[in-house]
Amino acid sequence: MNKSKGLGKGLSALIGDNNESKNLIDLKDIKQNKTPIHQLVPNKFQPRKNFDRKQLDELAASIAKRGIIQPIAVRKITDNKFEIIAGERRWRAAQIANIHEVPTVIFDASDELAAEFGVLENVQREDLNALEEANGYQTLVDKFNYTQEKIAKIIGKSRAHITNTLRLKKLPNKIQDMVRDGMISAGHARSLIDVPNNVEFAKTIINKNLSVRQAELLTKKNHSVLQNSKTKLVDPNVKDLQNSLGLKTGMRVSIYYNKNNTGKITFEYKDLDQLNQLVAIVKSKY
Repeated sequence: MNKSKGLGKGLSALIGDNNESKNLIDLKDIKQNKTPIHQLVPNKFQPRKNFDRKQLDELAASIAKRGIIQPIAVRKITDNKFEIIAGERRWRAAQIANIHEVPTVIFDASDELAAEFGVLENVQREDLNALEEANGYQTLVDKFNYTQEKIAKIIGKSRAHITNTLRLKKLPNKIQDMVRDGMISAGHARSLIDVPNNVEFAKTIINKNLSVRQAELLTKKNHSVLQNSKTKLVDPNVKDLQNSLGLKTGMRVSIYYNKNNTGKITFEYKDLDQLNQLVAIVKSKY
């Protein structure tokens, strides 16, 4: 993360939003302001779409009693409008608590850093759902050309975690909605990626209350059955040819063909005598 633009440890101290002073570092060198609450707008790169009302009410009660301990980090948009970089939950809770002014710290932040901290602030909280997390990462990739390695470094998670989370974006919207609504977990959803009829499988997972492991076994079993069924769907003419060649050679013959009229033939021999017999048959034709 680029620390040279004034966002260093000062902003890092503002990311937490549980309104507990014990989590603060010394902010005495950071200039704080009082800003009318209506002049603040959410971060346009905010990955979180759902805010738990119960948690907001609890935070609002704390704010009503103790005030906002950790100031909200913002950047200036116009003379009387400021975009929140970190602390949207505090801003929302302050509105519930009927607070008209909130403490803010103004930073000169680019879109890139605003997006970065919008993601960073939220992925550190356990209640961010996996699709919101994936959307946050996707914003960094699409708009600012972040690599997965760079995201992993700034977020503090493994590259594999970033990759697996982004893969959830491949799922149909119906399954993504199930993840957002908490009907299935990210682990369940990952087991459905690239699986035919995965929406129906998702419904089965929900109806039968399957564990992630059970969901993985279900989709794996279905894949095997599907592959076997594809193997058994042999054109009658090809099947007749297989049988004819089998009778002539005394071997099991399989013909694999493609739509462009390419393919291969396999002969399964049991011993060297059968192999020699096949070689003799081929040589006799030439």
